[in-house]
Amino acid sequence: MSERQPTLTIALAGQPNVGKSTVFNLLTHQNQYVSNWPGKTCEQKTGICQREGICVSIVDLPGAYSLTANSEEERIARDFLIKCRPDAVIVVVDAASLERSLYLAAELVCLPVPVVVGLNMLDMAGYEGITIEPHVLQAAMGIPVVPMVASKGQGVRDLVAAAAVAARNPQSWTPNRPEVQAGHRQVLDAIETLISDLTPHPYPPDWVALKLLEGDEEITAMMRMQLGAAWEQVHAILAQHDDAFLAVAGGRYEWIGRMVRAAVVRPKPGQVTVTDRIDQAATHPVAGLIILLCALGLLFYLTYAIGAPVQAWLEIYVVQAGAEWARTLLSAWPAWLVGLLSSGVIMGVGTVLTLLPFLLIFFSVLGLLEDVGYMARAAFVMDRFMHRMGLHGKSFLPMFLGFGCNVPAMMGTRIIESPKARLTTILVTPLVPCTARMSVVAFLAPIFFGSRATAVTLGLLALTIVVIAGVGATMHRLFSGGEHTAFIMELPLYHIPSARRIAQGVWQRLVDFLQGAGTIILVVSVVMWALSTYPGGEIETSYLAFVGRWLAPMGRLMGLDWQMMVALLTSFVRKENTLPTLAVLYSGGSSGVNLVETLRSQLSPAAGLAFLAVQILFIPCVATVATIRQETRSWGWTAFSILFLFVLSMSAGIAIFQGAAVLGWGL
Repeated sequence: MSERQPTLTIALAGQPNVGKSTVFNLLTHQNQYVSNWPGKTCEQKTGICQREGICVSIVDLPGAYSLTANSEEERIARDFLIKCRPDAVIVVVDAASLERSLYLAAELVCLPVPVVVGLNMLDMAGYEGITIEPHVLQAAMGIPVVPMVASKGQGVRDLVAAAAVAARNPQSWTPNRPEVQAGHRQVLDAIETLISDLTPHPYPPDWVALKLLEGDEEITAMMRMQLGAAWEQVHAILAQHDDAFLAVAGGRYEWIGRMVRAAVVRPKPGQVTVTDRIDQAATHPVAGLIILLCALGLLFYLTYAIGAPVQAWLEIYVVQAGAEWARTLLSAWPAWLVGLLSSGVIMGVGTVLTLLPFLLIFFSVLGLLEDVGYMARAAFVMDRFMHRMGLHGKSFLPMFLGFGCNVPAMMGTRIIESPKARLTTILVTPLVPCTARMSVVAFLAPIFFGSRATAVTLGLLALTIVVIAGVGATMHRLFSGGEHTAFIMELPLYHIPSARRIAQGVWQRLVDFLQGAGTIILVVSVVMWALSTYPGGEIETSYLAFVGRWLAPMGRLMGLDWQMMVALLTSFVRKENTLPTLAVLYSGGSSGVNLVETLRSQLSPAAGLAFLAVQILFIPCVATVATIRQETRSWGWTAFSILFLFVLSMSAGIAIFQGAAVLGWGL
């Protein structure tokens, strides 16, 4: 952050998929910080940039299609513009979809804040055969219009310079504003006259009158309380003109039409663009699904074909070697301190370190798919399936990626705009069995079921899919009352990917993970080491074993002894810990104990199936829990997730074992 105090505050606005985040990153570089909007779950991004000796604070507003309070993002954007009153607003628009992008600009020019238009993606418009004359558009709108190709860094400096000039000279700002369609202009004037002296500060009376005519529920409720008895006159006028919202929207679209006709030359009617040709396959119900599976298969292949060997190398030659080096170097130190550093701190840092190859590859491929414009098509193809759980198509990708690792899956939920849908996806995704859980199942299933292990494993996967569908539908009813909202998504044009933009996104996501989840992982790893070591120095006599024995009555309901419960608890650090914990606990410190034969003799097949069901549904690893905290920014939701998964997994295990006993199934 710059030590200089900002002299200007400029808000950065725009609809989704117009390149606003790229503009923000180019302007602010590393001088940016992320927090939450007060009382909200949406991220607030603020950055500092220096232009011609002026220190400018850039506030990146949430992507919004309009300033009507239809979503939390739109409510946040308009509250900031009205209540905080920045010195100027930059609205980024997509040159290739100008009609859609200009709707937000049509609302912004009605506010008493200077507006500058960033005409972005001119290169993509050219690929689609669209020609735009920025100077003509500027003359038609009456406000500065700056041509840009943000992906190549073109026009960004000119944009902030134009915004700074507009902010310092607000008196020269004379925009050509849209008007309400004829027949309702006198109605608008009448409402403004009635409320002009009673409108609360800092709301502009003319804007409030327009919102009342538009039927904005939030503004209507505010003015009903503010006006008191005088509201009846306003309400009577609105009741007589209940179709006025059409006149408001119609006026804006007429204004947009005039701007486009003045400055835009489109390709001949019937001409098929490159995007149209690709989308004939990418959005097809069958071909689109095949393409999606291929894209996800490529993502999985690259992530694990490259990431797994790198992770294994780091585990052996960095983490384990580092821990052994620490034990040797510090052998003269107290045993507890050596254990803390080697098994607690180094292993905790190692957990974070070994996740980085997966995250690096995953975020790079995800960034490529986003930058090209394919992610919207993937969401479109999967929307019908996800809609049954009350979610949208964008929830599919993070949940699917959970089969590889839940950590990138959690961070992948950032592509979901709806806060409720994102929260539901975050809470449901830990139920997706990752490769670490499946490796435990793959080892234990043959022990209990022999040749039937494959069928049992497939049955467990089917169980998780049923549970995910049921939990998702239930949470949807709880969070949204079961109401299905329409899934409206703009399919952006396909873009040539920008290596710089992808790299910036990957770097930011990795830093977010290290700063947020990394600290929690280290702390919990140290705590779990202490619990598994003290007071006697052995796991069999540790506090963790005490907790396992305390849970033994619950374990007996599933046919499990306390050792199996402790193995579940140690899997909280890393899922693979289940197997070495079982080996230690069942060996009793003796060498030569055969874990396979011991487990077969200790547990019945019914108990083994119950344990596998609990394992596959149990609380995820600490890295995933830390990422839940990071992505929800709430300890409350994190604790709810842990408690919910604990209860769910134990209930499933008890139901399976007791059901097998009642039915007399020996399995």
